[in-house]
Amino acid sequence: MSRNKQRTAAATNPAAVTPAVESPPASPSASPGTLSYVTPTEFVELPSKGKLYPPDHPLHNEEVLELRYMTAKDEDILTSPALLRNGLAIERLLQNLLVDKSIDPASLLVGDRNALLVAARVSGYGEEYQVNVNCPACGASSEYNFDLKNVTHSGILPEDSDKVELTANGTFIATLPKTKFPVEFRLLTGEDEVYLNKASEQLKKLKLPDATATNLLKRVILSVNGVNAPAEINNFVDNMPALDARFLRGCVQTVTPNIDMNQDFHCSSCGTTTEMEVPFTVQFFWPQ
Repeated sequence: MSRNKQRTAAATNPAAVTPAVESPPASPSASPGTLSYVTPTEFVELPSKGKLYPPDHPLHNEEVLELRYMTAKDEDILTSPALLRNGLAIERLLQNLLVDKSIDPASLLVGDRNALLVAARVSGYGEEYQVNVNCPACGASSEYNFDLKNVTHSGILPEDSDKVELTANGTFIATLPKTKFPVEFRLLTGEDEVYLNKASEQLKKLKLPDATATNLLKRVILSVNGVNAPAEINNFVDNMPALDARFLRGCVQTVTPNIDMNQDFHCSSCGTTTEMEVPFTVQFFWPQ
């Protein structure tokens, strides 16, 4: 049993130990010349509820994950040029904050990672997020305060979708509308997200068209009509009917558990109120 499972079980069993949810910071020691501080932890609810991890994953059927509060030392990770350049800063940060070290941050579903990052930001700097944004209506630039406590979960549970079927291994099967081929696919993880970002940057440097849409499908598809050879799958994706490609991307998006970062934005210049996605910028972990 992973440490997360043990501590989660303890948190739901009053006869076990006191749960570590929202533990208050320890007070400095009363002894002169000494300081004692225990970094608090909290249990973060996962958008996936653990239902979409394979049976051998530590988070299989786990609805929450224990996360340590951010410290000053964790901030060093977010300012490391090497980690930022290689796209590993977020990975290393989560690795530090996860209480259960048997969990690989790269294996976390993207929506679960996002939920953890928001929780880490709130515990470190508070619920208010002030960032510079441009009004979608008039283009005016202004500082705006978003409230991170209003972030909710999004995504349709597989059992509520009539387009896909959930397998015992946490993968999905959907039948393409044009070719009628059954396709088995999985959801994106943190490792996939890093790969897609790097591939996009590489194409940009070479001044080639962005291929994120097709690269995403190549990354998540496990088999097409029973064929699981990567080369054949990649060739199929490049040449599949546009209707099938759009349908499959829609299936992936629909069943992907995530957090809803859309909030109302009121422009002080033109007075327009519109829905805007809370931007993830450098200010997210470096508030003013």
